[in-house]
Amino acid sequence: MKGSLIILSFFATGLLVGIFRWLPPHFLNQNISFYVLCGLMFSVGISIGNDPSSIRQFRNINPRILFLPLMTIVGTWLGVLAVSFFIKNRSIADCLAVGSGFGYYSLSSILITQYKGIELGTLALLSNIMREILTLVFAPLMVKYFGKLAPISAGGATTMDTTFPIIVRSSGKNYAIVSIYQGIIVDFTVPFLVTLFCSL
Repeated sequence: MKGSLIILSFFATGLLVGIFRWLPPHFLNQNISFYVLCGLMFSVGISIGNDPSSIRQFRNINPRILFLPLMTIVGTWLGVLAVSFFIKNRSIADCLAVGSGFGYYSLSSILITQYKGIELGTLALLSNIMREILTLVFAPLMVKYFGKLAPISAGGATTMDTTFPIIVRSSGKNYAIVSIYQGIIVDFTVPFLVTLFCSL
């Protein structure tokens, strides 16, 4: 839990720095987050590569794990359907479009804004950012109470990038490849599913 609070505090600090423009414009124009993410992926790659048992453990994982992305998608839709009954001014298709971002807030919010307008696009942005933040903050608790696959499923499309380091830390290095696999598959579905529900 302490590690999650540290991560959240860094996020909050970055948010304040961005809001109040405390960094030079030239610095902000650089794609800093991309390079930091590359650095994180590189360091985790070294850690996994230095431990040959990680790949061996992945081979021993139950083949049913291959269905994890599908279960993540279906579980998300079921949650969205349950919440949609309390949202009176939006159709079920609109709610499913927002949920089908699976944490990929940059792409899904742009697509939804183009199809449905800025209001629903903003809702998509906020809800998918919240999915990512909740995974970052509560990953250790998810592992403790729901198992090692829980933060991977909760992370949705973010499990191969932003939530990847905390997932590896919480679930273990032997789940790193599962996390990347989940992220790639779910990430790939986002533009198709969001577009599909926006067109209904």
